[in-house]
Amino acid sequence: MEYIEWFGTHFIGLFEAGGKQFMGFMTGIVPLLIVLLTFTYSLIAFIGEQRVTRAIQFSAKSIFLRYTLMPVLSVLMLTNPMAYTFGRFVKEEQKPAFYDSVVSFLHPVTGLFPYANAGELFVFLGIANGVMEAGYSMSSLSVRYFLAGIVIIFLRGVITEYITRFLMRKESL
Repeated sequence: MEYIEWFGTHFIGLFEAGGKQFMGFMTGIVPLLIVLLTFTYSLIAFIGEQRVTRAIQFSAKSIFLRYTLMPVLSVLMLTNPMAYTFGRFVKEEQKPAFYDSVVSFLHPVTGLFPYANAGELFVFLGIANGVMEAGYSMSSLSVRYFLAGIVIIFLRGVITEYITRFLMRKESL
């Protein structure tokens, strides 16, 4: 009989803890996400969608901008999974590398811009809690993730583009 009582108490306790966590999100992270999204879309509207599109088309021509600026802007402006649609601005043989860059940036962006990939927020917050318990700043971690992410997406984009070109040449022989 004690086991049934223990199970009932802890079973409902699980949902009570989930409810407390949910309310923490509703008063903490959700308003932040809404404000960040509003800011991003307001900035695009202020600059003009046509200008933003032309800037993206221009940056697709440069290998450096194609695998740094384009993935960053696509993730910040369109969020996951719509960020992949910026791939329409690159040549067919560059699309795998662009996709690789975008998908590789979806975690590093989470610390500074949590709205961009909300699914990764729980992973980032878990890591950030450990970092804060060790006495370090979550802000510092967020900036370092972001900057390291830009370096990584550039390297991955260039390497994947090289591999894609190699395989396409090999396939055409």
